[in-house]
Amino acid sequence: MKGERLDKVLARLGLGSRKEVARLVRQGKVRVLGQVVKDPGFRVPEGAALEVEGRPLEVRRHLHVLLHKPPGFVTSRTEGPSVYALLQGFPTRDLSPVGRLDKDAEGLLLFTTDGLLLHRLTHPRHKVAKRYLVHLERPVGPKDQEAFREGILLDGKKTLPAELTPLEDPTWAEVVLKEGRFHQIKRMFRARGNRVLRLKRLALGPLELGDLPPGKARPLTEAEEKALYAAVGLGGEDPEDEV
Repeated sequence: MKGERLDKVLARLGLGSRKEVARLVRQGKVRVLGQVVKDPGFRVPEGAALEVEGRPLEVRRHLHVLLHKPPGFVTSRTEGPSVYALLQGFPTRDLSPVGRLDKDAEGLLLFTTDGLLLHRLTHPRHKVAKRYLVHLERPVGPKDQEAFREGILLDGKKTLPAELTPLEDPTWAEVVLKEGRFHQIKRMFRARGNRVLRLKRLALGPLELGDLPPGKARPLTEAEEKALYAAVGLGGEDPEDEV
């Protein structure tokens, strides 16, 4: 029978991991075309109406997963320990990371099955903001803030204007970038004679890390997905048709 597995469809719609949605299905809480289906491997006909606990679902084409990356994991399939080991229950073969975080960095890491969305989120032309919490070897001050606003010369080219906001303890700061060069934040502070001790990504565009525990992953909600597509000028309903 043609069609996609029911548990895979439900996971992509943000109802939980494959294991979690399979439990919903076995409990008889899912209907396909008005009929209760208790087999997670049931093949869903294309365009079929779905309900969970009596609530109609809007079928989405792509899956987007937000991970709270802990330190010590690499954003790679071939090296380890890999962030993909933390995506249990999700179809890791189909998911690609939106940018990278260094092994010692932590925080928000987004994965998607939508190649066009990934391109737009990572291309400097779209200037998608990324917000980080940074712990530094020495305090930062107004001159550092001015340097970040004006851009810092890296590899012969100035960085785009960035926001640097010292916190109450000025060895801690928030940084907002609209590009993503190799080890950019570490190199920018190094150019200012400072050293990054800890780096945590808090937000990517409209997405916030929130209270997601380290090492845990979840699908984006429908509202988060729409906001993400809107941030890069895509409709979200059928982004592959966009130019």
